[in-house]
Amino acid sequence: MSEQRVALVTGTNRGAGNGIALALHAAGYRVISLNRTPGGAPELGEIICDLSDPAALTEALAEVRRRTDRLDVCVWNAAVRRLGTMEELDEESWAASVAVNLVSPALLTRGTLPMLRESGGMYVFVGSHAATRYFEGGAAYSATKAGLKALVEVLLLEERGHGVRAVLVSPGAIANRAWDDSPTKISTASFGSFVVDLVDRMPADLAVGEIEVRPAVLEQVREHGIARLQRV
Repeated sequence: MSEQRVALVTGTNRGAGNGIALALHAAGYRVISLNRTPGGAPELGEIICDLSDPAALTEALAEVRRRTDRLDVCVWNAAVRRLGTMEELDEESWAASVAVNLVSPALLTRGTLPMLRESGGMYVFVGSHAATRYFEGGAAYSATKAGLKALVEVLLLEERGHGVRAVLVSPGAIANRAWDDSPTKISTASFGSFVVDLVDRMPADLAVGEIEVRPAVLEQVREHGIARLQRV
């Protein structure tokens, strides 16, 4: 087995996923990314993959195994956020939400478990306050994020005996756009640094099932719909 630690991260071409990937790279990890749209940076180690397509994900995981004989960390960050009222949401919106936010993380987990068991590694799933704090127009997003929360808890129950830990990180508002420097949102660099600390500094005899992070500064504005979720 190679000596350098390896992290697999989904959705690193921008935003929180990019912050996580760059922080892991800076911490000495070799990063391999699964991205539908390429980010272009060589340190991302990108494999282009449409995560909504199980066949494409299967092939991408085969490529991961061709590239490395070890995997220490697997971070599920990619997500689809289709918004609309129950009246408005169409079949395609529901299908995309379920495929990317729920089915793909399960398939990725199944495909990487042997490597994580061998390394005694950790899964980190990026959740959302939407899993427990519902809002108008958020049925598809909230339902799939709530499902992800259940998936992570079951994974932790099943895999601790194999030396594998799983944690759900549920963040508040993150400044996912390059131009967004709002003081009331978590920067992508800060979020990435937090994930690395979570992975590298967690004592071996301790497992965290779920952890919530929020912006340190809260803008006191009453909002409606998903904007309300941004103010938690």
